[in-house]
Amino acid sequence: MPPIIRKASRADLDILIDWAAREGWNPGLDDAAAFWAADPEGYWIAEEEGAVAAALSLVRYGEAYAFLGFYMAHPDYRGQGIGFTLWQKAVSAAGDRTIGLDGVVAQQDNYRKSGFAYAHANFRYGGEVQCTEPPGAELVSVSPVHVPMLIDYDACFNPARRDAFLREWLKPLSTRESFALIRNAEVLGYGTIRACREGHKIGPLFADTETGADLIFRKLVMSVGGGRVYLDIPEPNAGARALCDRYNLKPVFETARMYRGPAPELPLGQIYGITTFELG
Repeated sequence: MPPIIRKASRADLDILIDWAAREGWNPGLDDAAAFWAADPEGYWIAEEEGAVAAALSLVRYGEAYAFLGFYMAHPDYRGQGIGFTLWQKAVSAAGDRTIGLDGVVAQQDNYRKSGFAYAHANFRYGGEVQCTEPPGAELVSVSPVHVPMLIDYDACFNPARRDAFLREWLKPLSTRESFALIRNAEVLGYGTIRACREGHKIGPLFADTETGADLIFRKLVMSVGGGRVYLDIPEPNAGARALCDRYNLKPVFETARMYRGPAPELPLGQIYGITTFELG
């Protein structure tokens, strides 16, 4: 019999995040609420005899764009075509939207067979960071009053607005904090750092200039006292690679950003850290 395909519940998502941790994707400790807020209908699972066999997320950001990720099969059910059955069902539900994904390099050919075209590489960098507190009063801890302007700023760096996601993501938590670089009431950059199963991840990190990105990076790192930090960068951004080199971060993982449908034109030179629901 074919697997039962259904939408995941919020409780299912917590289980799937544990799967992601088992796969080595190192999810954040409090990721689920923000990604669920982005699209509560965007998470799918396949069941075999009542057991969760495979999972996938296809989060819709508006009527023109969706992002696919979180594509996993339980080890007991791999190699049986269950994941691909789930893939076909979920992708068809995206309609005519452009779909983006960050896929492992070894699966690029399979994604091409499903209509995805390569755009660029993304690299995860990681390492123990030591730096100093940046000077000045233009770096501010994000509070509710800043959220509307940051949502507008964020829209410059993504194919679609992420209002619902950011309203949750930018809430200050003991495990997550965001800082913005604001000058004369104008946003020049912002970033978020969050505690993960291992160390901390920075993402997103957007900035108008390389200097601004460096200031925000240092502020984020110092807010957690340094230690092991991970940053996912688009390979075409030479400034992002230089930032990683400056703070002794080393590449630990690579993915391929691919799109089905027209690839969006994004200012990759100002994107110093991406945020997806894990790289996978």
